[in-house]
Amino acid sequence: MSAAVTAPSPPARRRLPLEIIGGWEVGLIIFLILLYLAGVYINPRFFGSSAALSSVMRDAARYGVMAVGMTFVIVNKDLDLSVGSLYGLTAAVFAVSFAPSYFNTDLYLAVAWALAVGLLVGLINGVLVTILRVPAFIATLTMLFIGRGIVTGMSGGKTISFMSKAGEHPEFFIIGQNNAWGFNNQVFVFAVFAVVGMVVLAKTTAGYQTFATGGNELASDYAGIATRRVRMRAYLISAFCATVAGMMQVAQDRALIAQSGQGLELIVIAAVVVGGASILGGRGRVLGSVLGVILIVLIDKVLREGYATTRTVLVDKIEMKVQAVAQLPPGAVPAFLGLILILAVLIEPWVIRRNAIGRLWAKIRGLPIPPAPDVGSVAIVGAQTRGSVVSDRAMNARGLGKFLARRDAAAIIIAVVLWFAGIYLRPDFWGSLDNSFNLILAFTEVALLSIGLTFVIANGDIDLSVGSVLAMSGAIAAFSMKTMGFGPWTSILLALCGGMLAGAVNAAVTVRFKLPAFVATLGMFYTARGVAAWIVSGRELFGFPESFNLIGRKLIEALRYFDIAPAPDSFLFSLSAALSVLSIFMIVLAIMTAIILGYTIWGQQVYATGGNIRAAAYAGIDTDRVRALGLVFSALCGSLAGVIYIAFYRSFIPTAGQFRELDAIASVIIGGGSIFGGFGTIIGSLAGAAVITLLRALLSLQVIRADGSSFVLSQHWVNVFIGLILILAVVGDIWLRQSAALGIILKSLFARRWRRSRA
Repeated sequence: MSAAVTAPSPPARRRLPLEIIGGWEVGLIIFLILLYLAGVYINPRFFGSSAALSSVMRDAARYGVMAVGMTFVIVNKDLDLSVGSLYGLTAAVFAVSFAPSYFNTDLYLAVAWALAVGLLVGLINGVLVTILRVPAFIATLTMLFIGRGIVTGMSGGKTISFMSKAGEHPEFFIIGQNNAWGFNNQVFVFAVFAVVGMVVLAKTTAGYQTFATGGNELASDYAGIATRRVRMRAYLISAFCATVAGMMQVAQDRALIAQSGQGLELIVIAAVVVGGASILGGRGRVLGSVLGVILIVLIDKVLREGYATTRTVLVDKIEMKVQAVAQLPPGAVPAFLGLILILAVLIEPWVIRRNAIGRLWAKIRGLPIPPAPDVGSVAIVGAQTRGSVVSDRAMNARGLGKFLARRDAAAIIIAVVLWFAGIYLRPDFWGSLDNSFNLILAFTEVALLSIGLTFVIANGDIDLSVGSVLAMSGAIAAFSMKTMGFGPWTSILLALCGGMLAGAVNAAVTVRFKLPAFVATLGMFYTARGVAAWIVSGRELFGFPESFNLIGRKLIEALRYFDIAPAPDSFLFSLSAALSVLSIFMIVLAIMTAIILGYTIWGQQVYATGGNIRAAAYAGIDTDRVRALGLVFSALCGSLAGVIYIAFYRSFIPTAGQFRELDAIASVIIGGGSIFGGFGTIIGSLAGAAVITLLRALLSLQVIRADGSSFVLSQHWVNVFIGLILILAVVGDIWLRQSAALGIILKSLFARRWRRSRA
């Protein structure tokens, strides 16, 4: 009797070990419900109506589409700071193409142009990061400034309307309209992108490759995953989503506003991180990002709509009850969102990875507390010292060759060439005392920021907040003198303390909590500028004491104020009439810091920390203290620049220092600093600041043509050139200084030619 043969059961279907929804998303949903109920309690007239939910979902729709693409980038352990500018750029391309007052093209051609530009920017981001090895935050930050400059340049800073022509194409512009259910049609576009994004990231091979690349890129390479292609794909997805969001905006407004997309990168990145994605890579879900967007928009609505109140006013001696709303001052919302970004980034490594809630619950119940795993860092830190070939060449060179081999030689030569270019273009204006004085004043502001950034970048860190710290410190000094009635010295001290506090926060988040410096300072970038606008309530302040304004005046005016001016026709009089107080201060600070960086123990510790942080730690250097001091000193320099700013202009406006972080970073890199750390000199950074200042002056110079007409470049386009210069400087540092690519190519060509001649 034979045993019954059973047929083998079919193998179980394998599923990717990824989820569409988890406990974090459930918690977000509960928190969203509680927050909305809080909004109903605070302002029942708005949040108690269906219009509030419709408004929240409409605004969240565009940001949500962008967050879908950003999720792929962040899970890859990359970053895309250009999405806000790309949102505005593609909307501007569509508007200029479609508007009757511009090119007046067909609707679908305008959409095609916008998509082409969007995908081109995504491709450029991907090439810069994956092939040219430019750090993601530098590549996309530069594209942010370039895109913003192109938007304002194309629009001329004005609104481009196409309201009348939009009526001819209801099939497209219906996207921005409300439907019979009371919701805007953008919500349906948002839903489609969210569902597709969830499925692709959680249930497809492409999603699995994304998680693998972000979790461990080296292991993914060994496993046969084309990680470079995966990261490139993420940037293209992010660019496509930002482009679609820009099209949703023009479909709703039927016009382009010059400020379109400004600051959206903060909302999108904060939403993705709040949604549970890790800035360290390898973790995140699209559903969490979507809920994070809705949460950020809802918080924004609650803060902006304010608290409903009833005021009593007196009209002709009759008391009348007036319904009003108590709102936060301008700047409070971006400051709060910047703080949310910092806190959200800290949640993943310090709450989730350390199992903080589980450990606390075990402690409350009296159970053994499980050990906290190591938080780790953004990546395993390896040796960072690069450019050894160039360094060896500089050490062995002699005479003029020794100077030419220096990393800062190019910046010095370029600055001299640019100065003579100005003499050639406008000899009647360029060499005048007034123009020279104005150039020195513009140079001083950038130079102060670049001096502080030299220490940070040589440490291997970055500080994106220096321009915002400039604005915040200027606001503190202006508010203290104008509103609080404090004296100049007290106000200056408060401004410097405020800036150093911002630097201390940057240092704590970067050094103590082990987060990348660009993330910590990006949060401070928005927080400090929001605080600046909050302090002055979005207003311009002026009318400071003359004893304070002397800081921004020529030296002769200060000497006259103290009745110690030299004789009118003397050499000292001419010298003091040419120099400014702030320039003298900058020169003294530059000399002191150059000595500290080049000839003291701390300066050598800075180079050692930036060159190889692990080797520096093994050598007994307190690398955490060195990095923290660098970030605090950078903020202090930003504070000094803020005080000088309001003293020179005798007023403060909330946009003070805008885009100055790009100028300062470009100055250090052009001056020989390396974005990877280990290099940088004060003289090089000052030469780089001179290059940036002279370029801005040349690009805004009124050039006289041969026929007597004149030409001047719009200031809107200047930041585009500065951004391009920064990218070229970084790429040149990576491939020419560090990798010696040009030498390798020339050596290969000569070797090939020699072999041919021998044959």
